[in-house]
Amino acid sequence: MAQPSVQGRFIWEGLTAENAAGSAAFYSKLLGWRTEPWGVDSSYTIFSAGRGPVAGVSQGTPGHWQSFIGADDVDATVAAAEKLGAKVQRPAHDIPQTGRISVLTDPQGGSFAVFKPLPSDAPARPGEPQLGEIVWHELMTSDPEAALKFYQALFGWQLITKLEMGAIGGYWIFGIGGVQMGGIFKSPMPGVAWLAYTSVADADKTAAAIVQAGGRVYNGPMDVPGGGRIAQVADPSGVMFAVHSMKKAAAAPPAASAPPAPKPAPKPAPAPAPKPAPKPAAAAPKPQAPAPAPKPAAPAAAPPAAASKPATPKPAAKPAAKPAPAPAPAPKPAAKKKAAAKKKAAPKKKKVAAKKRAAPKKKKAAAKKKSAAKRAPAARKVAKPAKKKKDKKKDKKKSKKDRKREKKKKNKKGRRKK
Repeated sequence: MAQPSVQGRFIWEGLTAENAAGSAAFYSKLLGWRTEPWGVDSSYTIFSAGRGPVAGVSQGTPGHWQSFIGADDVDATVAAAEKLGAKVQRPAHDIPQTGRISVLTDPQGGSFAVFKPLPSDAPARPGEPQLGEIVWHELMTSDPEAALKFYQALFGWQLITKLEMGAIGGYWIFGIGGVQMGGIFKSPMPGVAWLAYTSVADADKTAAAIVQAGGRVYNGPMDVPGGGRIAQVADPSGVMFAVHSMKKAAAAPPAASAPPAPKPAPKPAPAPAPKPAPKPAAAAPKPQAPAPAPKPAAPAAAPPAAASKPATPKPAAKPAAKPAPAPAPAPKPAAKKKAAAKKKAAPKKKKVAAKKRAAPKKKKAAAKKKSAAKRAPAARKVAKPAKKKKDKKKDKKKSKKDRKREKKKKNKKGRRKK
């Protein structure tokens, strides 16, 4: 049976610690990992979650976490990486009962390993990730766009989306086959490194417990897109890692299709030692802007439940031949009728009273008109004799004048005759 492809998938996390035993106790307590010595080399401790191994720790310095990315052909991948500007820190070589491995740094200086596990390893874990498993990988780098192009060309990663994260700028989310695996952004701190997020039940409680155990919180706890919370922290020796939790009502973020669970990566050979990711100083200043949180993909939809058999509808009743008459409106209460009658009667009374008050005025006016009408003929009768008298006086005056004139005429005529 052909081995499933592991190209470009994150399949292991390895920790190099100055105090391997102390680190094993710290992580097993804080992240709930089980610890056991590796069968091939007892100095290498395996960290296991509910469904199997997820990481390992070995003694070494300086302390750092190393991400292992799957490669179907390690040698071909290393050659392609060199052409793209990467540098080989540890050449490709086989590890008994484990697989083939090589350690490199990308063009910006970020350390990573390529790894092909043996075909006999366990099959991929189905479903969503569980508590204690690695759910997200984040690259803090000096040139996010250049770094993304490098990994796209090397592993076939897809740019799924780009988010704007305020002060820190863009956040490039990548994945395989449409499944989100991690993000790349410009680091607010010096140095380039990969950061792995482990799933926990409560990021806030875990961050508080880390501080009590001698660790440190760099950023968070804080909300992230998708309904989760994260915290970027460091263990007591200053090695940085991160935790992620989902709210109880939301599902855990799905990881990329998991490759076959590999056997633990071996303890790094003493020479040539791979160039580790820069170790954050214990007194390093807290970044000014918080690193963006992973954006978990939407949880897979649950299979639809079997549809229940619908109840047989009852036949509708036959309509009546004639529609029933509309019910008569309910009679108003007597009290309301009386009140309404009083209200209606009130204006009538006012009108009657107004008419009564107006009646005397109208009678007086009518009486005045009658008296005026009676007086008018009398005035006319009186006025007519007065006019006649005046006419008579005028006639008398005229007659006197005429008489005088006639006398004068007569006298003149008498004089002329003489």
